[in-house]
Amino acid sequence: MPQGDNPLIVQSDRTLLLDVHAQRAKECAAALIPFAELVSSPEHLHTYRISPLSLWNAASAGFSSEKVMATLTEYSRYEMPQAVGAWIKETADRFGRLRLVPGPVHDKDGIQEEWIYLVSSTPYVYKQIEANPAAMKFLTETPYSMPEEHAAAYHLSDEEKKFCFLLSLTDRGIVKEKLLQLGWPVKDDVPLREGATLDIQLRQTSLSGHAFEVRDYQKAAAQALVGNKGSGTGFGTIVLPCGAGKTIVGMQIMALLQTNTLIVTTNISAVHQWINELLDKTNLSADQIAEYTGEQKTIKSVTVATYQILTWRADKEGPYPHFSLFRQNDWGLVIYDEVHMLPAPVFRVTAELQAVRRVGLTATLVREDGCEGQVFSLVGPKRYDVPWKELEKNKWIASALCIEIRLDLPESSEIEYAVAGARVKHRLASENPSKQEIVTQLVKRYPDDKILVIGQYLNQLQEISKSLGAPIITGKTPNAERDRIYGEFRQGNIKVLVVSKVANFAIDLPDASMAIQVSGTFGSRQEEAQRLGRILRPKEKTSRFFTLITRNTVEEDFGANRQKFLAEQGYAYRIIRYIDESSLEQADCGDSTAI
Repeated sequence: MPQGDNPLIVQSDRTLLLDVHAQRAKECAAALIPFAELVSSPEHLHTYRISPLSLWNAASAGFSSEKVMATLTEYSRYEMPQAVGAWIKETADRFGRLRLVPGPVHDKDGIQEEWIYLVSSTPYVYKQIEANPAAMKFLTETPYSMPEEHAAAYHLSDEEKKFCFLLSLTDRGIVKEKLLQLGWPVKDDVPLREGATLDIQLRQTSLSGHAFEVRDYQKAAAQALVGNKGSGTGFGTIVLPCGAGKTIVGMQIMALLQTNTLIVTTNISAVHQWINELLDKTNLSADQIAEYTGEQKTIKSVTVATYQILTWRADKEGPYPHFSLFRQNDWGLVIYDEVHMLPAPVFRVTAELQAVRRVGLTATLVREDGCEGQVFSLVGPKRYDVPWKELEKNKWIASALCIEIRLDLPESSEIEYAVAGARVKHRLASENPSKQEIVTQLVKRYPDDKILVIGQYLNQLQEISKSLGAPIITGKTPNAERDRIYGEFRQGNIKVLVVSKVANFAIDLPDASMAIQVSGTFGSRQEEAQRLGRILRPKEKTSRFFTLITRNTVEEDFGANRQKFLAEQGYAYRIIRYIDESSLEQADCGDSTAI
């Protein structure tokens, strides 16, 4: 029977309210992770949402609708709405109605072409697919009965033997994506190809002389991806906060699989960071690791590339010449760093790599284009997730104060702002010249911090750089110069660094303890999460994340949307109305993140 002191309230709109002060609240929060998405986590009631994708993510990891129902029943304060239970069962049970299993090998013009079967457990689903032109573009109805020995080998039911299609192995990913759009997720039981064997061991003491041990949650994340190495395992997405060591998780997966690995990341500095980490913490030598970028194109047993080089082409209608990298080695694993940034053209080639083990690493599956379903279909379902605040409590990432400083638009700009179009309004608010003065005051106020000043507009950043006498990194900064400046900042020779959006992703600046955000990409929640992540590497002191917002402008609206993701993770913004320098004293009062 539901109990009055239980922590969870299940609502008829499929949202879940968790009373964080109730008994078993922590236990309940952990139990919700496999199948519910955290929407917001302010002081008293945390809100979760159950969606089709969250249920299918759970089902792909073996978490059945019965387990979902049992979990909700166990922790619910009141009786669960009957309609919610019915919807959960109906939606979750869609996973597995369609399966991919190995098929025949065809000889086409002397070339062996591998095919696979898409099998349906019911004629109802089969007929829906048959009537969909977008899916049928890649499917062929089988002209013959499936061999009995083949059906027996993959435990196919009589219905699945009858209701099946054939498709090319290279269309495996795109078919899964099309069927997900129809509301039918596909269970992929086609075994993954083993790549070339490579001995990869993690060191107990890094080359830099520090003791090195993989943390328990990093081991759990890697094991959740690798599984038993059988059908249905070896592909998926791992969600961990910035600073929690996603690179270490990637290396742990490499050590578990012992195979040639292709790593794709966001920029050349991140490529060099991956290479340095691999050399420092594994037994791999420099002659086993290659860089494939605009500056250097080498392929070795472990190759680290950028998304930019893979998606480069001479003209808009031309081919992508560097896609050949995906076929130029016997890869057994592909790691997509910052997978939420995966560009659309790489989704296409990912479809050709469905036979290879693959993992997406990210701090957030939020995509402003709403393409989370593509990541689910082409890279794989979420295999592991952990709340940011949980890692903060365990001291694995730094605690942080999030502070928004609101300042007025200068009177001289008010008329120009009032008559401007939407994009110009955003720029005028973002480049408010008063922000430069506040940045200077904040830098002087916290002399012991290592500070990042982050923004969107280059003219603004260059003026701040000149005013502070601080180095600046933008997209135009040569890669060698970027690496030199990042190195100086890590070593403590530089205390303040001005950076554009090139520093949003995959850059490890472990001692950065304060960020001042002067402008951003409209309302990007993703960017907000990444920028806070620059200062979350574990450290003794509390980090500070300042955002400067121009009052009564579109920047307030965009700022509210940007903060949504951090609110979901339990971070609250302290808001300061800036009058003069004394207003900044409020930044040191209390802890805005005490949830």
